[in-house]
Amino acid sequence: MKFVLSAVCAGLLLACGGAMAQQSGAPSPEVKPVGDWFVRCFPIESPSPCDMFQDLDSQATKQRVLSISLAYVPSIDRHAIQIMVPLEVAIQKGVTLKTDTFTSPVLKFRRCDRNGCYVETPVDNSFVESIGRSTGEGGKINIVADDGKSYALNFFLKGFVAAHDDMVAQARAKAKAISKPADAPAQ
Repeated sequence: MKFVLSAVCAGLLLACGGAMAQQSGAPSPEVKPVGDWFVRCFPIESPSPCDMFQDLDSQATKQRVLSISLAYVPSIDRHAIQIMVPLEVAIQKGVTLKTDTFTSPVLKFRRCDRNGCYVETPVDNSFVESIGRSTGEGGKINIVADDGKSYALNFFLKGFVAAHDDMVAQARAKAKAISKPADAPAQ
């Protein structure tokens, strides 16, 4: 399977490579559980070869209702987040991520496909640190459905800081730097 790579960071395309997408024919990623999260590193050259993720399925239907992936790009010291929610959401409303100590700004959807609708965006390190400072066991992704009803999709925070630290360490060790275009001005 081939997945589309995407996330734009102030006009700079973050090639979140293996961390948010696996290319066809690539070897399987290394995945290890850390609390409620999984740290995944892909054996490909990428500015961001690792991510941490959590997938949550409906117990009734066994369909995925929420997927959160957080990647780190060492060469620019930035994170990128991907949140997937089911179809039939009010696209224009976006989503908010909330913990007991943090509420994100509205995060806009970037695209939808047959699997769901996706928020894919760079986030400041302070965004990630705020989630890590949570004292609760979980958080919520707030969405608005096409019918106008609001829903909160729960995710879990056990192991978030440990998973993040492990993912960042591995990303730093394995990352390929983002190269500047040949015509980019020197700084």
